[in-house]
Amino acid sequence: MRMSHHDPYTTQRTICSDGPDAAPSRSACVVVIRGEGLGRHVDIDDGSVLIGRLQEADLHIPHNSVSRRHCEIWRDGDAYWVRDLGATNRTRLNDVPLQTPAALFDGDHLTLGDCVVKFLGHGSVETGYHDEIYQLATHDPLTEMYNRRHFIELTEKEIARAIRHQRALAMCIIDVDLFKPVNDRHGHIAGDSVLRQISQLVRMHVRGEDAAARIGGEEFAVLLPECDAGAAYGFAERLREAIEVTEFRLDEQPHRITVSAGIATLTAERGTCSRMMAAADQALYRAKHQGRNRVCLQPD
Repeated sequence: MRMSHHDPYTTQRTICSDGPDAAPSRSACVVVIRGEGLGRHVDIDDGSVLIGRLQEADLHIPHNSVSRRHCEIWRDGDAYWVRDLGATNRTRLNDVPLQTPAALFDGDHLTLGDCVVKFLGHGSVETGYHDEIYQLATHDPLTEMYNRRHFIELTEKEIARAIRHQRALAMCIIDVDLFKPVNDRHGHIAGDSVLRQISQLVRMHVRGEDAAARIGGEEFAVLLPECDAGAAYGFAERLREAIEVTEFRLDEQPHRITVSAGIATLTAERGTCSRMMAAADQALYRAKHQGRNRVCLQPD
């Protein structure tokens, strides 16, 4: 008897693709897969990579079980090596304590206290997956800017660097004026469109070394390394003016949106992210109190 093409007992032959296109080759890297800083990663190029609790470590893992200078990874030709740097909780390679430098191979695990990082060799197929996970963990999905948590991590690191090298650092917090009526009158979809458009304007005005984030509903923050009060004020004014003259479409009608901004610079009394943010918030409050659509600078 001839079998039907739809016979449930017959396996159908299919034409299989060759799979996805090969991803561009990239450097080997290490990525945190368990513990503090989940998803954080660093590429391993020709220099050495320091991993530890130190703010300026190449892979900073801020957990008390991780030593300030825990271990080091470096490249030697086509090989990669790791050594423990006298950590209180000795580095373990695939659960074996490191006594001497050891070679690393794709997929190896390094245990640092309560945290685990994974070594991904040159061109590993897992790299793209971890990049996407890291993107999801550090970015705001609406605006694709950094999220609040990642901004705080970056700020703490920049503060440590600025203090160590005695460099200027400024923070600008920007808030959309009268945003609640936009949502109430035009709906949250229209409000989201406004936030996306403002985020694009922020990105157009920041430099490559700046860090911009959405830190609240209609609140943004920009960290400005090596900027004093005057330079930071100039940046915020240019951004404020650009937003003020931009036409926003709400229900197919043109509208004007304004923002207020507060600026704080790094001082001895503002040596943490929370203190800098508090100072910038105070300046932002004054800008709102003085009539909105303006920039205020918190005195040193």
